[in-house]
Amino acid sequence: MGFDTAVTDLLGIEHPVVQAPIGSATCPELAAAVADAGGLGHLAVTWRDREETRRVIAETHRVIAETVPATEGAFAVNLVLDEETGVLDPAEHVETVLDAGVDVVSFSFGDAAPHVDRCHEAGATVLQTVTDAESAREAESAGVDCVVTQGWEAGGHLQGEVATMPLVPCVADAVDVPVVAAGGVADGRGLAAVLALGADAAWLGTRFLATEEARVHRAYRERVLAASESETTDTELFDKGWPGMPHRVVENETVRRWRDAGEPAPGERPGETDTVAHSGDGQPIERYDEALATPELSGDVDAMALFAGQSAGLTDERRPAGEVVTAVVSEAAATLDGLDEHRHEN
Repeated sequence: MGFDTAVTDLLGIEHPVVQAPIGSATCPELAAAVADAGGLGHLAVTWRDREETRRVIAETHRVIAETVPATEGAFAVNLVLDEETGVLDPAEHVETVLDAGVDVVSFSFGDAAPHVDRCHEAGATVLQTVTDAESAREAESAGVDCVVTQGWEAGGHLQGEVATMPLVPCVADAVDVPVVAAGGVADGRGLAAVLALGADAAWLGTRFLATEEARVHRAYRERVLAASESETTDTELFDKGWPGMPHRVVENETVRRWRDAGEPAPGERPGETDTVAHSGDGQPIERYDEALATPELSGDVDAMALFAGQSAGLTDERRPAGEVVTAVVSEAAATLDGLDEHRHEN
């Protein structure tokens, strides 16, 4: 069974399932696998330079062309707009993305308004992450084509403080553009729930983080798969690289040591300058860096920021990304059918 929603119509996808832009864990293989299964794949390019951005987009186009011969396949590119990241100028990055032939651009942690017209001129659809009904109305007024509601349950960096359950209907009531629900969704029951709340698609991050294609270190994936719904925490602890931005991570020894020390401020935290790992090119990663654990890292991965949402409790098996899409859709259909049968029985 398929779901025909405002988001599937807008994006030209078969299923209302969006792979979240899960930072450095995104890669052409993951985006293509989701596209192949009928969802929307995603690349995160904020921390890449222009040359690397062009390369990874071109590679994604190539992989999709090889794996999705009957269609073009759909994927988006995400850009973080917060100046605290200290990365490439957003306007320059937007031009790079559009020149590379991207059809869907998503913006988060900032105002997409300055970039909407340029994206539309290039024929691209614009998504923006919002945190409440007011920011959703502002995004709609700026011409954004679709809004993404990030609930507080989400993993990684967090924009707002409202949970998915109240956030989705508030936003759906506030705007006329399609709504994608993010935060806490990892299976078909979650997709069915957010559709019932007024969303037009679900945005899954933690579930895709644990897939075979995601570019993550084995130890990181295993910690996410083993974590329960109560073993993540929202914090600002891993702030080296993006100061002041809240995030949700799996609790680990770094978090526990900091708490045991009385939660001291930056500069006074336990092991503040410890090097806990090294990147593939030998660059040191300190204890409170916001770096994501990618496969080529060496060292104590468990001491790093293990970004994950509360849906880690529903994520207990490593699977191919395409299987995740089809399983989520089939389970959502079965869930809604079961509710319909229950309604008729009563």
